Amino acid sequence: MAIRKIREEGDEILKKKSREVEEVNEKIQELIDDMLETMYKANGVGLAAVQVGVLKQIIVIDIEDGDKPLILINPKILKEKGEQEVEEGCLSFPNKFAKVIRPSEIVIEALDRDGKLRKIKGKELLAQVISHEIDHLNGVVFIDKIVEGTLEYINPNSNDKKA
Repeated sequence: MAIRKIREEGDEILKKKSREVEEVNEKIQELIDDMLETMYKANGVGLAAVQVGVLKQIIVIDIEDGDKPLILINPKILKEKGEQEVEEGCLSFPNKFAKVIRPSEIVIEALDRDGKLRKIKGKELLAQVISHEIDHLNGVVFIDKIVEGTLEYINPNSNDKKA
């Protein structure tokens, strides 16, 4: 496993659409492991492959709810319900936070780490993080969606978690 460089604001790759994973092979498994290690090292709760410079539809999420980390490959949104205005940050936009509107519930379909198709339902924080990371796969970043006037800069020495 290896820590990968997180692409940051201004990097053109963050605006590109990711491609579907055709085969969940050893190379994809290695990327997933690297993404998890990178996310944990950066104190994040979610990371999309594009954020480490790989245009593949892969997301890792760990909201520290006691469950194993979620691995989402080729995720597709099936349903969104409700709205929540949430404070959000992003590993690709260090030290920036803003309010955004996200679904309060989301249902997606994705391949898991073993290539098995799964349906996943998320509420509140999990819905927020899934929505945020799927946006990354479509070249959309959280600052594209901020509620006007809510962008804040934080102290880089704080322990806040970022998606």
